[in-house]
Order: sequence, then C-alpha cells, then structure tokens
Amino acid sequence: MGRMTRRTLALGALSALATVPAVPTRSAPVPGRAGPAPAPHPTGRAPRAAGRMRGVWIATVANRDWPSRTGLPASAQREELITHLDRAVRDRLNTVILQVRPTADALWPSPYEPWSEYLTGTQGGDPGWDPLGTAVKEAHARGLELHAWFNPYRIAQHTDLGRLTASHPARRHPDWVVPYDGRLHYNPGLPEVRAFVRQAILDAVARYPVDAVHFDDYFYPYPVDGETFDDDDAYDRHGGAFSSRAAWRRNNIDALVRETAAGVKRVRPGTRFGISPFGVWRNASTDPRGSDTEAGVETYDDLYADTRTWVRNHWIDYVVPQLYWHIGDPAADYARLLEWWAAAAEGTGTRLYIGEALYRAGADGESSAWRDPVELSRHLTLAARYPQVHGHVFFAAADVAADPIGAMARVVADHYPGPAEPPR
Repeated sequence: MGRMTRRTLALGALSALATVPAVPTRSAPVPGRAGPAPAPHPTGRAPRAAGRMRGVWIATVANRDWPSRTGLPASAQREELITHLDRAVRDRLNTVILQVRPTADALWPSPYEPWSEYLTGTQGGDPGWDPLGTAVKEAHARGLELHAWFNPYRIAQHTDLGRLTASHPARRHPDWVVPYDGRLHYNPGLPEVRAFVRQAILDAVARYPVDAVHFDDYFYPYPVDGETFDDDDAYDRHGGAFSSRAAWRRNNIDALVRETAAGVKRVRPGTRFGISPFGVWRNASTDPRGSDTEAGVETYDDLYADTRTWVRNHWIDYVVPQLYWHIGDPAADYARLLEWWAAAAEGTGTRLYIGEALYRAGADGESSAWRDPVELSRHLTLAARYPQVHGHVFFAAADVAADPIGAMARVVADHYPGPAEPPR
C-alpha cells in the first residue's frame, strides 16, 4: 500500500505516501465547531485532569499550517500564531509542536542557518520578529507546552544548490549534500553533518526554554523506485566495520538519536526529546517481532530508523507513532498497531503518545471510515484500554481549525471534558 505519513499531505509539493464500543453518548457537535464549553468551576477555574498528552502539530514547511502564506507582515504572522495557540486552549489541548527547522533553516535568529523562506518568501530574509521566542512565551502564558520540531536532514524541496542563499551551509559544503527524489538532503553518513545538525538544533535549546525537542519521520528519505541514494563515498570511508550498508545506515541514525538526546540533556536539563516515526517498524512477515500489518514502508528497512530499539532502550523520552490508518484498515489496522506499540513501550520508561490523522477526516477521496466524524473519537476510546498510552497528538493545526466534519469537535466533546495538565 502507499505510505500514509505527513509525506502525503503535509508537504503539498510532495507526493508519495475492528469494532470497538461506541463512544459515550453525547449531543452531536456542529461540524467545524468546538464541543460544548466546560461547566464553570466553583472557584472560577476549571479543574485540570492529571497529565495526559493532548497535542497538535503546527507545520510550517510549504506554509502547511502557519504562516498561512509567505510575506505577511510580522504583526499578521504573530496574530495567526496566537490564534493557533488560543484554539489549542479552546479545544482543551495542552501541547503545541511547532516546526521550527523545516528545511535546514530557522524560525529563530540562528547563527548557523538562514531564516526560513516560509516567513518572508526569501530564504535568509529577516522577518522582523522572533517566531520561536514568541511562541515559547505565548504558549507558556496560556498553560501550553511548546515542543520545538526539527527536521534533521531535509535541505530543500528542489535540487538546485544555487537557489539556496549564498551563506547556506549546504552551499559551503556541497560534499554534504545528496540529491534524491527531486530534493536536496544532508548525508546522514557523514559524522560532520551529524555534528552540524546537532549544533544547529542545540542553539535553539540553549536560547529558549522549550519543553521538548521533537523529530518527525524523516531520516533517510522515503524510497523511490528507480533511484539510488548516493552515499558510496561516505560508506567507503565510514562503513567498513559494518556487515552491510543497511546496518551502517541504521547506526548513523542511531548515533543521531543518542547524541541529540545527550546534547539536549546537557544544554537544558529537564527538556525532553521525542520522535514521531512512521507507524510501522516492521511487518510481521519480515520480522516476527513486527506488527500484523502489510505496510508498503517499514522504518527499519526503508528509512533505516530502528524505532523499536529507541523505545526499548529508552534513548528517547517519548514516541508518537503516526498511526494514520482507520480501525479495520486491511493493510495497517489502527487497532493492531495500537496494540503493538503498547507492547513495545511496556516497561521501557519511554512515554507512548499516538499520532492521529485528523487531516484525513472528511478529506476528498478518503474511505467511508474517514467520512465518519466519530472515527477519531473511537481511536481514543480504544486507546484508553491501554495503560501504556499517555495521550494523543493531532495532525495538524490547519485541520483543527477547519474541522470540516466535526471530527475534532467530537473528540473534544467525548474525551476532553476539561483542561488537562501536560504530561511530565
């Protein structure tokens, strides 16, 4: 089957990728609107439930969620960001995961990488304000956590180095760059690349009291038929101790994860590190430890991301697998994947949150399951059976705002009767 990750929708320019008890009966929400407001608390403040993840991703790549377009005045950009934060509070969420390094660039005044083109329309163009600094301050003022989301290796949505700003590190170090699938990527097989990526990320951690550092599902790029990721030179130089190129590549990503985790804890103790991988580690037909799925992509084999090991060894503080399928999907059943991830996280110390495909609810061309506004609410009902699951994150902010069939409103009405403390 085609992969169903952020690749299929979040990047616009990118093309790729059971039965449970009914949710509690409540009055149906109006599509596109939030559920009913909680009843007033006697003290004037609503009681807050124990810490559970109620998160939303805010994607900036290709202006997917925010800013709505490039070139907006700083005041308009700030107003749009505040609107997303206020909406999160309205929907009784407690965490926003803001993409601050979408394409080897920055949404803060980084000394290492240029300002993101998704702010002004011109890479390196100063937007006249500090988006990340403002986001941290305003999120915390609203009782929200702010997790800073970094994409480690993506450079550009094209293959022309000359289109990057003259000071871009990829232009200064063209030997770090591999073109693949019509895009530019940093080569994960080079230790100097890994060191640079870590340095760029930790600059933001040092500057701002972010609550977590967050990676998405992009490590080695998703495979494309007929293309080869050309890392021959790096493998010749650094791969001699490994049994295969695949083992070497996995070690490169393992090293990135371990070193980033150590760096975050060193620079700002108490800040967490979490990753949101594609939802299938391996199919059981490939590995008996894998999930009962028939997914067309397996992170271990195709992205060289051994997500199960990261969880089992507690290299990361939390994991948010992207379970972007419906209950009963024939190739990747949400229910079976939920069970698999709960078992993988059991006893590890790694917190398990579930990534939810809000963007599919009511979208054109989706199956009947995704045209049902109760599908996502059923996900949360099912997940509540597993004590290993500590919450959910919804992709993504623009879909929370639009909510065309009221799927998010139904989640709020059925599962979020009042505010909840962020998980610790």
